[in-house]
Amino acid sequence: MGLVKLRPLVLTGGPGVGKSSTALALAEMRARAAVVEVDDIRQMIVSGGVAPWKGAEGNRQRQLGVRNACAVAMNFCEADVDVVITDVLTPVSADLYRQLVPNCFIVRLTATVKEARRRAASRELFLTHEEFNDLHRLDRFEPPRADIHLEVEHLSPGSQARAVNDLWKTAVV
Repeated sequence: MGLVKLRPLVLTGGPGVGKSSTALALAEMRARAAVVEVDDIRQMIVSGGVAPWKGAEGNRQRQLGVRNACAVAMNFCEADVDVVITDVLTPVSADLYRQLVPNCFIVRLTATVKEARRRAASRELFLTHEEFNDLHRLDRFEPPRADIHLEVEHLSPGSQARAVNDLWKTAVV
């Protein structure tokens, strides 16, 4: 009996909700898995890089980052490697993921800004206080079309990863 083929998973939500730590924990639960951190792909632009929320050029680079992340993810999928992508999605970028990674499963993690800040305090942040708040505001008032919205406010990192894993396992191809 072969392994169950999982849909490519996209974790979204505001900064500090646990996208990266959840993605890494999920990958460790699998026999073969890759984590595609879209921020890392965007930072490959060494000269002329613009934050995704900075006007027309930022939006253009946001979409470029999504397209590049999707290409990497699809290469892993074609090699039978489970994939978890992490990104702060907008409605437009969510649609782009759905177009470029057919059958992807989008899970939006949500928590209050206060809780996200508490969680983010344990790691280095590359966002200003204002940018952190703006991204949470965007996620709250212009949320992407997700398959599941999971409130993680009161979940430990382990419980959060197990909850997402349970959801992901039910979203088989």
